[in-house]
Amino acid sequence: MALSREQLAQRVAQELKDGYYVNLGIGIPTLVANYIPEGIEVMLQSENGLLGMGPFPTMEEVDADLINAGKQTVTMARGAAIFDSAESFAMIRGGHVDLTVLGAFEVDTQGNIASYMIPGKLIKGMGGAMDLVAGADNIIVTMTHASKHGESKLLTECSLPLTGKGCIKKVLTDLAFIEIKEGKFHLLERAPGVSVEEIIKLTAGELVVPEHVPEMMFNE
Repeated sequence: MALSREQLAQRVAQELKDGYYVNLGIGIPTLVANYIPEGIEVMLQSENGLLGMGPFPTMEEVDADLINAGKQTVTMARGAAIFDSAESFAMIRGGHVDLTVLGAFEVDTQGNIASYMIPGKLIKGMGGAMDLVAGADNIIVTMTHASKHGESKLLTECSLPLTGKGCIKKVLTDLAFIEIKEGKFHLLERAPGVSVEEIIKLTAGELVVPEHVPEMMFNE
């Protein structure tokens, strides 16, 4: 079974460490805020100028003036700070974010990422993605392993315009958790019930498969 959006967010949350400053991109990454592991404290940054995002609000907690970069209403954690986008991007460009989580259309074996434009289609722009992938050493991409037409998004070479070059080290798809190193994809974990053969079939770039590939573990 392919991972749900919520399971993708849960697995990313397992990579968080106490004291991390984390930027969550639009889409699936924003869900990570709901799954911060117990016993650790992280500060979630939204590029529109909020450091210290909490979980998504209940109906009683909704404040229309408090939003993330995706225009969704959010809550603030204890110790949160609000500032303008210039300061927010100074934080990103200055290398002060410990982990960035963002989506992508394609990733390749050289760690390149294409995340903002499909030629011929209407786009709003890349947002902060180019700054984020340039300013962070620790990046996790969340994406579907293949398109709705069954075409791999894990390629030998990206076909779409690049957002960043040689910057991606880890990719979490709905089928697998993969590390990029030495010009190859390395399979670390597979989604529960997903076979290694299925992952191989849907990975266009060279994939290194160890003898044993564990299934991802989730809290009940």
